Amino acid sequence: MARNYRTILLSLAAAFAWAATGNIGDDLLHARDTQNLNVLDGLIAQYRQQAQADPKSAEAQYRLALANSYAAEVAMELRDKKKSESYAEAGMDAAKQAVAQKPSEAEYHRLLGELCGQVIPANPFFGALKYGQCAKDEIDKALQLNHKLAMAYVSRGVGNYYLPPAMGGGPDVAVKDFDQAIAIDPKLAEAYLWKGIALRKANKDAEARQNLERAVALDPNRVWAKQQLEKTPAPAR
Repeated sequence: MARNYRTILLSLAAAFAWAATGNIGDDLLHARDTQNLNVLDGLIAQYRQQAQADPKSAEAQYRLALANSYAAEVAMELRDKKKSESYAEAGMDAAKQAVAQKPSEAEYHRLLGELCGQVIPANPFFGALKYGQCAKDEIDKALQLNHKLAMAYVSRGVGNYYLPPAMGGGPDVAVKDFDQAIAIDPKLAEAYLWKGIALRKANKDAEARQNLERAVALDPNRVWAKQQLEKTPAPAR
């Protein structure tokens, strides 16, 4: 029972670690950063056409899956769980095709695990039962294939952030994963963002702000990072 509970919590948390690495167009990142669903919808339509025109292209399938994952992320930030679920489900088939065509690519497994996790918040219990193992297994597989995939450590760290300390998780454990991601990629804004959130939960507001400020400096267009910084108390003067 404890093992199943841990799996569900980790998979639920995977939904919040949605940034991806690799060669990503500036337009896609900018739309994610500025929470522009209209632009993301246009890119999804464009990438869908490309994927349909070249169904054996793992890269085309990956781009389509990634665009849907970003849209799911933005919808969740805007507090629309059902729309987030819809985007994530739409991206899962493309991610599965990318994995099937290139199973040795760690990032494809990470993205599939992320999409599985993104489906869950709209219906936590049944979603976790259906997709929880996928979220956990795919992120684990990504790390097996590439132990230096920084975003996979962020995904695992977010899982530990939401897991109760009594079950081996908590903010202190999560920070270690985020630090590992930062050691691999010192310019990974997502790692600083989540490290700041974890430190804030641990009541370390000064350190939290330092990391959130670093996240904003590395990705100044990221609306959600700025919102998290605004939510973090400044040190008393």
